[in-house]
Amino acid sequence: MTMGKRTQATALEVRLLREGIIESRHIVQAVVCDDRGRVLTVAGNSETAAFIRSALKPFQALAVTTTGTLERYDLSDRDLAIMTSSHKGTIDQVRQVFNILWRADLDPTILQCPTPEGKHSPLEYNCSGKHAGMLAVCQQRRWPLNNYLDRKHPIQQLILGKVAELLRMPAAEFICAHDDCGAPTYLMQLGHMASLYALLASSTNLDMERIVRAMTHHPAMVAGDGEFDTELMRLTPGELVSKSGAEGVQCIGRLGEGLGLAIKVMDGTKRAKHAVAIHLLKQMGWISPSAAESLCEKFTTLGKYTRLEVIGELSFL
Repeated sequence: MTMGKRTQATALEVRLLREGIIESRHIVQAVVCDDRGRVLTVAGNSETAAFIRSALKPFQALAVTTTGTLERYDLSDRDLAIMTSSHKGTIDQVRQVFNILWRADLDPTILQCPTPEGKHSPLEYNCSGKHAGMLAVCQQRRWPLNNYLDRKHPIQQLILGKVAELLRMPAAEFICAHDDCGAPTYLMQLGHMASLYALLASSTNLDMERIVRAMTHHPAMVAGDGEFDTELMRLTPGELVSKSGAEGVQCIGRLGEGLGLAIKVMDGTKRAKHAVAIHLLKQMGWISPSAAESLCEKFTTLGKYTRLEVIGELSFL
C-alpha cells in the first residue's frame, strides 16, 4: 500500500454531553483511501494497527464467490448477505443460515461458533452465516469439516490468500488471532482496512461486486432492523456498503468511486464509531442531509438528556 510522507493528523474526539455538559470523551482515528491504496485523508494515524474483526466478513465471503460454491448449491444473494453479517438471531436470519447448510447437505451441529447465552443453537450466533459459508466451501471442495477454524485449514488459507492478494502483501506478514466466534481475524493498519473497502466498492471485481450487491439489496440480513449497517444501507441504496466490527471498528465503501473509510475508536466503544461515521459521511458528502438527520436521531441522540458530539475533521495529507 502506498503511503504519503505524512501519515497522521489530529484525531477526532467524541463527547458525551449530558444537558450540554461533557461527561465522557472517546478518541477516534479514521482514514480514507482509494482503490490504489493511497491515503487521501486522515484523522489520527493511518498506520495505527487494529484487528479488523467482523469488518473482514465481506472478504471472507470471497471464499464462496470464487470457488463455485454459490452455483454448486444454488445459493442466493440473501444467503451471501447473511454470510457477511453480524446478525441479531431473528427467525428470518436464522432460517437463512439454516438454508445454506441444508443446501450443502450439512447438519447445524457441525457449526463451531458458540451458542449465545439463553439461546438454543449456534445458528443464533451473530457470526453463524460466516461459518455456514466456510463450511459450504469445505463441503464443495471436500475439505475436512471438523477443524475448519484452524488457521492452517485450507479454507482459512484461501481467505488469507485473497486478502493478501488484494492488499499486495505476503500472506506470511499478517498477524492472526482468533475472533470471539473462533475464526481467524487479522491485525492490520487502518489504511489497509480502508483500502479493502475501496476495492470492495470499486466495481472492478465481479466476485466482490456480487458480495456488495447482496449486502446492499438485503441490508436486513447484514445486521438487522435498527442496527447501523442496515439503516445506513437502507438510507443510501446502491451508494454505500457498510460493515461494522467489534471494539470500535467501522468500515464503509463509496460504491462506484473506489473509496473506502475505516474508523477505529481507541477505547472500543460502539456508540462513538456510529457518531464519527455520520459526522464524516456528512463532511464528505456521502450522505444526504435527510439521511444524516435520520441517522443522528437513531445513533447520536442517546436519551432525553444525552447526546454525542464529534469534534474534528479529516485532513488531507
